[in-house]
Amino acid sequence: MMKTHTLIDGTFSDKEASDILNNFFESKIHFHEMKNFSSKERFGKKDATAVKRIPELKEAKKQILEMVQEAQQKNKKLQIKANIEVRFTED
Repeated sequence: MMKTHTLIDGTFSDKEASDILNNFFESKIHFHEMKNFSSKERFGKKDATAVKRIPELKEAKKQILEMVQEAQQKNKKLQIKANIEVRFTED
């Protein structure tokens, strides 16, 4: 079974896009930082997934925000679409 939902679908000013995307990436980074912190406190070791994802997310955020800055310089709006798929796994 799989469900797909639209999270974001619209055209935004550079300021709106910056706010939306910054909040999204900061939330994901914070999630993985807390997951890693919890693993270190509970098990005495880092969470491998979190350690891998944090720099990936920071790099993606940097690249996306560079695009937002370019849109601002060119006086352009940004179209953002984001979907989420949720399904059962066998794990």
